[in-house]
Amino acid sequence: MKKLIFMGTLGLFLLGSCNSKSGHDHEEHDHETEKAHSYDHEGHDHEGHDHEGHDHEGHDHGAETSTGHSDEIILTPEKAKAAGVEAEIIHPKTFRQVITTSGQVQAAQGDETVVVANVAGIVSFHRPMTDGMNVGKGTPILNISAENMLDGDPVKRARIAYETAKKEYERASKLVESQIVSQKDFNAIKENYENAQLTYEAIAKNHTRTGVSVTAPQGGYIKNCLVQEGDYVSVGQPLVSITQNRRLFLRADVSEKYYSYLHSIQSANFKTPYNNKVYELDELKGRLLSYGKASGGNSFYVPVTFEFDNRGDVVPGSYVEIYLLSSAMPDVLVLPVTALTEEQGLYFIYLQVDEEGYKKQEVTLGASNGKEVQILTGLKAGDRVVTKGAYQVKLASASNAIPAHSHEH
Repeated sequence: MKKLIFMGTLGLFLLGSCNSKSGHDHEEHDHETEKAHSYDHEGHDHEGHDHEGHDHEGHDHGAETSTGHSDEIILTPEKAKAAGVEAEIIHPKTFRQVITTSGQVQAAQGDETVVVANVAGIVSFHRPMTDGMNVGKGTPILNISAENMLDGDPVKRARIAYETAKKEYERASKLVESQIVSQKDFNAIKENYENAQLTYEAIAKNHTRTGVSVTAPQGGYIKNCLVQEGDYVSVGQPLVSITQNRRLFLRADVSEKYYSYLHSIQSANFKTPYNNKVYELDELKGRLLSYGKASGGNSFYVPVTFEFDNRGDVVPGSYVEIYLLSSAMPDVLVLPVTALTEEQGLYFIYLQVDEEGYKKQEVTLGASNGKEVQILTGLKAGDRVVTKGAYQVKLASASNAIPAHSHEH
């Protein structure tokens, strides 16, 4: 009986446990189902919201892009002014045909002189002598002394010869009257005396305790000092070259293929290698002297020579790039070389499209006179072009400091 009661109680316990588990599972299932349903619903709403936001942003971006210029460079007027950017409207103008070549700046004839030694001896300078030093006419440059040399001081020797010839002349002057000395011998004695006098006076006037002083025959600048302290020089040997540097020659070496154009050359510009400055002969009172009628024996070039005033910053002897200007060409579009930028062999300019907008434009170049260049393609009359500060505009384009689509018209 007890066994039966135990088995019944156990059965009821198991039945109750099954019902409890079944209810718990059902509630858990409902909770998970509700949670999943809620998640799905929220996820659906979220995706819909994102999609709506994406459409809105895409719409705004498309609208903003449609009102901008992707190739436009933005540079505010304040920044452009600070960077030195200047633009101007381009109109056709007269431009000369150009022959580009090379040549040399030379000292003009008569503006340069070479001082030579009038006696033999050892050189000593009054003061340190350097190229480019300014000297005045009659300024002592150096001394030449032969006091301790084998032949002795030439001034003393000239003085002795002069005094001897003078005494001989005075004696012969008395004897020729009584015909003790013939007229022929007297003439020879007189000639010897006058020559000795000329020699002595020529070197005695600059004689000092340290030798014969050599002075500058003209004012100017020391171009070359051809001797050094302690050198021995002979009579007639060059010592120093002095240039006044006022008028200079410009010699251009032109290829023979341009020979037929030489008669039309009127002026020239040239650019120096030491400051890259372009000089215009028209502004330096320059003029064409001549052009060769044939090329040299060992050269295939014809010389063309100009003369011009030196303003003090052109170095005689320097090799320069020369732009020979010939006949005029009307109605040519021309830009200053400062308006150009170069990239991998291609040339570009920058057009100003509005107050703060710029556009990059490729151009094809024609002739150049060193300061201005002919534009063959890529430019039309009336365009406003950046003529100064083009590289600043280029940097503004590369930096992307202000996005192109943010500019509104």
